[in-house]
Amino acid sequence: MSTDIDATIARVVQQEQDLEFATFDNDDAWRLGCLLVELAQERALPVTVDIRRGTQQLFHAARPGTRADNDSWIERKVRVVQRFEESSYLVGLRALAKGTTFAAEHDLPLQQYAAHGGAFPVRVRGVGVVGVVTVSGLPQADDHALVVEAVTAHLA
Repeated sequence: MSTDIDATIARVVQQEQDLEFATFDNDDAWRLGCLLVELAQERALPVTVDIRRGTQQLFHAARPGTRADNDSWIERKVRVVQRFEESSYLVGLRALAKGTTFAAEHDLPLQQYAAHGGAFPVRVRGVGVVGVVTVSGLPQADDHALVVEAVTAHLA
């Protein structure tokens, strides 16, 4: 099992290195958010999409089948990215690889932080992390994969 986790960690680290923006503004957030919603519509996925630059929410959409609870998950995942400047999935996987949990390793309140897949850092080349793009509603690996797919397509 450790080999699978290590391979997944390596893949996510590579994604974060590869998926770097040249710039990121409100229009980029709008286009990326619309792309995520379109992918979700095509696949009938019950997800909520959220994109932020700093603390400003630039895009938010909730698809049929989602609930207010998805907004809570988004807030908790976003806090992980803002604090650690890595995807929420990667932070959770690293704890798991150490044989522990995010909660045990960092002693942060679970009502405020969720190291589950779906929140991905918006990293601008030469600047660093400037925002977060988040999906909530699917199993965590699928939330993460949908964000990565959309960011990859947006940057292409």
